[in-house]
Amino acid sequence: MNDFTQEVQDKCMAFGDRVIKLNDYLLEEECKKEDERCRKQKSGRIPIQLKSVANLSNQLLRAGTSIGANNAESISAISKQDYRSKSFIALKEARESLYWINLLHRNKYLTDEEYKSIYADCEELVKLLVARCKKINSELEK
Repeated sequence: MNDFTQEVQDKCMAFGDRVIKLNDYLLEEECKKEDERCRKQKSGRIPIQLKSVANLSNQLLRAGTSIGANNAESISAISKQDYRSKSFIALKEARESLYWINLLHRNKYLTDEEYKSIYADCEELVKLLVARCKKINSELEK
């Protein structure tokens, strides 16, 4: 494994760690808000808001952790085509993560500061993966 490959995998793992912590944080924060609402309303129902944030953060959790999993698979690829395929899947998952981050922010589940921070990390991963995918394509076209 070369230094660039290790750097990408390290960033994938760090991003996955952040996504896991963000998922837990978002659910905890929404539960705190809901506990307060339920005390006021004396309602035992799970509100639509809590379902929404759980579904959105779960989508980010799945996509965000999948980046590293697919990147790890690319490292053990059995051919250049397999390496390209896994690398492109990792890139697709990174771009999907950007989508979920944007959606969480648009719906006020992420503050501007939280959004900018995690979005920047994910965008950096996208750029690294785009560079790698372009390099792989040029190598396979030779």
